[in-house]
Amino acid sequence: MEEKKPYVIAIIVQVIYAGMFVISKAAFDQGMNTFVFIFYRQAAASLLLLPVAVFLERKNAPPISFKIILKLFLYAFMGNTFSLNLYNLSMKLTSATVASATLNSQPVVTFCLALLLRMEVVRLRSFSGVAKVTGVVLCLAGVLVIALYSGPGISPINHHRVFASHALGTRSRATWIKGTFLMVLANMIWSLWLVKQAAVLKEYPNKMLMTLSQSVFSTVQSFIVAVVAERDFSKWKLHLDISLLAIIYNGFMVNAVSFYLQAWCVEMKGPVFLTSWTPLSLILTIFCSSVLGETVHLGSIVGGILLVGGLYSMLWGKSKENKVLPCKVNTLGIGVQNEQEHQHMEQKKGTEEQQVEQV
Repeated sequence: MEEKKPYVIAIIVQVIYAGMFVISKAAFDQGMNTFVFIFYRQAAASLLLLPVAVFLERKNAPPISFKIILKLFLYAFMGNTFSLNLYNLSMKLTSATVASATLNSQPVVTFCLALLLRMEVVRLRSFSGVAKVTGVVLCLAGVLVIALYSGPGISPINHHRVFASHALGTRSRATWIKGTFLMVLANMIWSLWLVKQAAVLKEYPNKMLMTLSQSVFSTVQSFIVAVVAERDFSKWKLHLDISLLAIIYNGFMVNAVSFYLQAWCVEMKGPVFLTSWTPLSLILTIFCSSVLGETVHLGSIVGGILLVGGLYSMLWGKSKENKVLPCKVNTLGIGVQNEQEHQHMEQKKGTEEQQVEQV
């Protein structure tokens, strides 16, 4: 039974994410302001994490410098406030299926950013290098298909929408394309945040306090953004509807429960194992959307399949590298190595290839 726990937890994490996409999209379609939503979500997460952090870390919390506080404040804006606001705004312009599909691009985007920052190296003469490049190409193709090709709508299981939409009419092609590329941009910012997290964790290795700090900072930042974006405070009022459920679900289940489960799963089986389950959330999101009466278009499914192909191609390339030198990763994503480790790895691989050629 102990051996099955990582598999069960990986499935639970993807179920939580699928629920996040569907419930959040339903709240936005019913008129919930995306900026106000992020403020309430971050506030709910902070309220949950604060007592837990105080209880668990009150005796062994390491000292924190002003430099670290400043970095956490900036990274909170990057990875929480900015990227989440952009992500939810783009979800409002597209669909829950698109949001779930583009999630598969995060490891590929992280790799591209790490490559630009000289934290990744690609050897095109190796199978792992070709697999990485193939993953990037498939990911780009998937995004373009989702943005530019709608395709016929697939008849939903339930022909009556469970949650009535306040959206006016059908989204235009320009709106859909804009939403898709905004979502990719949000994933790029989130991936850059993951890359930067690795450096911060070396300076301040307490994950719980780092998460709490960024959550609190993001709550303050999100409040300021929401006040600027929505000055009609009558729209801030919460009611017993899908919007309140979405806030509670995102704040507690996503920001708190899924984070803990992901950290546990990564510690037990590694980040590649957890990331390989990401396509499950896409399948669950498509099914749930259909049950709730949402029309899923063929273009979103085809694009999602290409993104999943890009994800697995990238993961295969990383796994081939890991057989040479285990990759040091952070707990939230595919992770990156520092430049010296990559140089050492590439030198070792080059030596092995020369030996094979001599044989």
